[in-house]
Amino acid sequence: MIGSIAGWIDYEKNVKNYSETIYKMGEALKPRGNGALKEFKGTSCVLIERKNSAHSAQRTTHNEGNNNKDSTPMPYALCPMPYSLSMNGEDYVIVLDGRLFNLHEVKGDLARKGYSFDSDTHEEIMLKAYIEWGRSCLDRFNGAYAFAIWETRKQTLFVARDRIGVKPFFFYQYGSGLVFASEIKTLMQNKIVKPILDSDGLKQIMLIGPGRGMGAGIIKGVKELKAGEFMVFSRKGAEFKTYWRLMAHPHTDNLGETVIRTRELITDSIERQLSEDSASFLSGGLDSSIISLVASNWLKERGETLSTFSVDYDGNDEYFVGNAFQPDSDGKYIDIMSRFTGSPHTNIVLNSLEVADALSEASIARGLPGMADIDSSLLLFCREVKKTHNNAFSGECADELFGGYPWYHNPSILFQDTFPWSQSIDLRKLLFKQQFVGKNPEEFVKNEYQKTIATVDYLDTDNRLEVRMREMFVLNFYWFMQTLIERGDRMSAYNQIDLRIPFCDYRIAEYAFNMPWHLKSLNNREKGILREAFKGLLPEEVRERKKSPFPKTFNPVFLDFVSKKAGVVVKDKYSLVGELINQEFLNDLRTTAYEVKAPWYGQLMRMPQIFAYLIQLDCFIKSFGLRLEI
Repeated sequence: MIGSIAGWIDYEKNVKNYSETIYKMGEALKPRGNGALKEFKGTSCVLIERKNSAHSAQRTTHNEGNNNKDSTPMPYALCPMPYSLSMNGEDYVIVLDGRLFNLHEVKGDLARKGYSFDSDTHEEIMLKAYIEWGRSCLDRFNGAYAFAIWETRKQTLFVARDRIGVKPFFFYQYGSGLVFASEIKTLMQNKIVKPILDSDGLKQIMLIGPGRGMGAGIIKGVKELKAGEFMVFSRKGAEFKTYWRLMAHPHTDNLGETVIRTRELITDSIERQLSEDSASFLSGGLDSSIISLVASNWLKERGETLSTFSVDYDGNDEYFVGNAFQPDSDGKYIDIMSRFTGSPHTNIVLNSLEVADALSEASIARGLPGMADIDSSLLLFCREVKKTHNNAFSGECADELFGGYPWYHNPSILFQDTFPWSQSIDLRKLLFKQQFVGKNPEEFVKNEYQKTIATVDYLDTDNRLEVRMREMFVLNFYWFMQTLIERGDRMSAYNQIDLRIPFCDYRIAEYAFNMPWHLKSLNNREKGILREAFKGLLPEEVRERKKSPFPKTFNPVFLDFVSKKAGVVVKDKYSLVGELINQEFLNDLRTTAYEVKAPWYGQLMRMPQIFAYLIQLDCFIKSFGLRLEI
C-alpha cells in the first residue's frame, strides 16, 4: 500500500504543542497518501502517516494532552492512530510506507514464537518482528519499505529503509532533535529546516543531476537514509548502520543451474507482489514482457485477466528516428505480447505539448529537478492508468542487474574511471557559471565516483574484467538505478498508484552481483542470461529484441516549447536559474550552434532534455522558496 510518513523528535521541546507545524507536515503528505491523517503525539515525539485510500477522510489524532501552542482549526473524525502495542514493559508505535513481500513467512515465524495477531497488516507483523528480534528483524524482511518505530519509555526512534531503496526516507538532524519524512517537501513545512541551497547541493544538481550522491538530500542539512541502512535516534544522537550491502561470493552454479535459478528468483518475486487487480506496464521489451507473462499466467490460474498499458506520443509515427540507444519503436512487440498473453491492452498516446507543460508538476511530484520529460510523461501515463487500476508492475532495474545498458558492452566506455552514463561534464561546465560549479568541478564528480567504488566487494580470484563488472554493477545499482526508482516511485505515488518493481528483489541482486560476466552476457548479448532463462516461454521476436529504453517524444514541438520556455526562465528576474546559467552559451544551444555529442545523463537526456531540466530546476527552487548560500 502506498503511504507517506513523517515525524518530529525533540528532547528539549514539547513537540505535540506545535499543532500548526504538524498540520502543515500532514497536509504535505498528500497526494502520496490521500487517506485520513493519523497521528501519535507524545511530549518528545510526533509521528504522522497517511495511507492511500479511494476515499479521503478527515484528520484524527491521538494526543497525550492537548495544550496547543500554535493551533489551527481542523476537522476531526473517528480514525485509529498509527499502529501501537504495549509489550514487555514498553509502548511501541510504528508508521510505515510500503509492505513486506514475505509477510506470511514472517508471521509464521512469529506464531511459532507464541505471538497471536489481530490482523494481517504489515504494521502489526513488522512491529512484532521488531519486538521479538530487535534490529535483526531486518534480516528477515523482503519488501519495499521505510518505517519508524518509537519506543515511548526508552524515548528512542528506530528507522529503516529497504535493502534496494525502493521507498524514500529523508531526515534533518539538529541539536536536540530530528525531523523525518517520506519526501523533502514535507520536511520543508517545519521551520527548523531552512530553505537553503548550498554549494554541495548546487554541485549535485549541476554536475551530477538528476543523479544524487548516496545519502544526499540537496537542501542544506537534509539527508536521505541510504538503501539497506537503519538509524537509531536517542538523546545520545544518531547511530547509523548498514545492515545489507552487496557482498562478493563464489558463483558455484553451472550454466543450466544458473538459468533455472534466475528464472525461479524472478518468477517468485513477481508472484509474491501480485494481486488480482494488478496491471502491467508493457513496452514489448524483454523485462516488461517477462513480468507480463508471469503475471498473466498467475492471474489466469485464478480466473482473472491481466490488463497491460503502454505509452506513445503524438507524431512519433512521423518523427521517430532509430538510434543506437533506441533502435526501434515498441508497437510491433507490444502487439505480439498482448496477443500471446491474451491481455486486454491500452495504448495511451500523450500529447507532446502536454508532456512539456507537465514538467513543472513532475518536478513538484519528485521534489527535485528530475529526468525532464521522462518524468513528466510517466506522471501523465500513471494518471491515465489510475482511472482503472490502483497498482501496476514496471520492468525497471533489470538492466542494472543483468548488464542491459550499452556501457556494459563498450570497452571504450567500460574502463573509463568515471560514471559511464555521464562520461563528460564539459557541457555542464559551459552551461553553469564557474563561481557555482567551482574551479575544479571534475574533482567533485571524481570524489562522488570514488566514494562509491570504495564500497565494492571483490573476490581474490576476480580478473580485471570481473573486478570492473562488480564496480559497474555497484555504480549502476547505487546511482543510475536509484534515479529510475525515484522517478517511478514519485510519479506513480503522486497519482496514488502502488508501483511494484519485482526486479528490485535483494535475492535477485545478490545472485546477479555474483554471476560471472560470461554467464550474464550469455551469447554475447545484453541480459543474455535473462533471454536464456525465458527461452521457450516468450515469443522469440520479443525474447531476441534488442534493448530499447522508455519511449520519449520525437515530436519537434517539444523541443520548440522547452527551448523557448527555458529562454524565458533565465530572463525572469525572480528566478535564480538566470544567475546560475551562462546565458550566451544557452542561446548557442537554443540556436543549435553547439552540437551535443554526448548525453546529458544516460540514454534519454539529450538536447531537448537540457532545456527541460532547467525548467524543472526553476520550479524546484521557486516551489521551495530556496535561497543560495555559497
